Amino acid sequence: MMLVSIFNDVIGPVMRGPSSSHCAAALRIGRLARDLVGGTPDDVLVEFDRAGSLPTTHESQGSDMGFFGGLLGWDAADPRLPGSPEAIRAAGTRLRIETVDAGDPHPNTYRLTLTRAGRTHTLRAISTGGGMIEVVDIDGWSLSLHGDCHETLVAAASRELAAGIVARLQARGDGLVDHATVLDSAAGSLVRVQSSLPLPADVVAADGPACRVHALAPVLPVLSRRGTTVPFSSASELLAADAGRGLPLWRHAVAYEMERGGLAEREVIDRMLGIVRLLRASIAEGIAGTAYDDRVLPAQTPAFAAALAAGRLVGGGSLNRVVLATSALMEVKSSMGVIVAAPTAGACAALPAAVITLAEDLGLDEEAMARAMLAAGLVGVFICTPWSFAAEVGGCQAEGGSAAAMAAAAIVTLAGGTLRESLAAASLAMQSVIGLICDPVANRVEVPCLGKNVMAAANALACANMALAGFAEVIPFDEVVATAKRVAEQMPRELRCTALGGLSITPASLAIEQRLAERKAAACGGGRCGCG
Repeated sequence: MMLVSIFNDVIGPVMRGPSSSHCAAALRIGRLARDLVGGTPDDVLVEFDRAGSLPTTHESQGSDMGFFGGLLGWDAADPRLPGSPEAIRAAGTRLRIETVDAGDPHPNTYRLTLTRAGRTHTLRAISTGGGMIEVVDIDGWSLSLHGDCHETLVAAASRELAAGIVARLQARGDGLVDHATVLDSAAGSLVRVQSSLPLPADVVAADGPACRVHALAPVLPVLSRRGTTVPFSSASELLAADAGRGLPLWRHAVAYEMERGGLAEREVIDRMLGIVRLLRASIAEGIAGTAYDDRVLPAQTPAFAAALAAGRLVGGGSLNRVVLATSALMEVKSSMGVIVAAPTAGACAALPAAVITLAEDLGLDEEAMARAMLAAGLVGVFICTPWSFAAEVGGCQAEGGSAAAMAAAAIVTLAGGTLRESLAAASLAMQSVIGLICDPVANRVEVPCLGKNVMAAANALACANMALAGFAEVIPFDEVVATAKRVAEQMPRELRCTALGGLSITPASLAIEQRLAERKAAACGGGRCGCG
């Protein structure tokens, strides 16, 4: 199992699109598929399991947009992404998307068949939440590939040849190759080589035409390497490692990411500083007003800003400013602007809005904001290591609940609270939302997602203050996460981001969905979209 990184799994990716588990993950899967076939494919068949989440959401929540952008080799923040369906067809790729009865165990499973230059390949991958992925099968070979290193796949003509390649690579002794293994299937033998750097052509080409070589570049910002370790992976292990020293949570977060990513302390802080500055710009963009045709809500944030400035809102000074920033980020997301999944795109607003707004109110600088975001990131590590951020797996308790817990710990950090107060705040916040379902109206991640982000931020602020005042969390954080996971397993699939339950099937939601579909069809008829 790949070890969690704050910048891979929790605070990131930097992206466009309504959903990280749909758009950003699909883009990463598309990038790997592109590398597998050696460029933009000629033909693509995408198959979704009828019982999964994707048949009803792949278009409206950005899977198509992300996947096609990945096949074109684009980045998750590329401004061309909304036009990727049109662009890939203009490149000559023939596309088919079908719903099948596959019985896939994971609701976010992509089954791909790709052809380029007369050669066909298959790839099966899952979106695991927050933009993270796992490729579980390539051309019939079972594997577990996360995009966290350079992957060189060598399809050998025989088992003996494959074993010889591995022996030759392992004998190099120069540290270039981290791992080299042979995988067997009915299709033959595959050599899988993992490395921190791309392998020079002469390293794998020595066996000539008897082998086919595929080089897959990493799609994650923090790479894994030989001997990658982490100092702890749960709140209880963190407390044991702290050993009563009382180091602040952000200090432990920096130490965690230094060990996980092989980074220097300043590198860790500077990476988060870059994210903070991007988020501040996105908040300003949302307050100024955004526009996008294919969304449920108009830009409402400027009106909230005007009402706040005019003194027409009731009480809650800092909280009202947090609501303003939360709404701003959600509207930037829904207008295809640049946001940061923190921990997901659907729950992208609560944590950064709370941290940035409250830090400003406290007169703190961007470095303090970065420290608080790192503290939040470590709480996220303790959630996604044993569980998931994916609403398709855990409902909105996995997204909004995680964001609330992370934001609560971050607010305690801004206030100079202790390690135990930070963890208590996280526990209190997540306890409050166990069982929260995911039911996006009209298949768009706007309603009730905006309200749930506002609720998560308000919950975080209340629980942070309760923890700072000495309120007991009663249930340790790790046990709360385990409980949320257990509750998720008891949830009907209709309540886990499938657009088949909750508010998503109300008459009002269905009417909005129909209206948006008609608007899009009219736009396509006029040649103004890429749905072609």
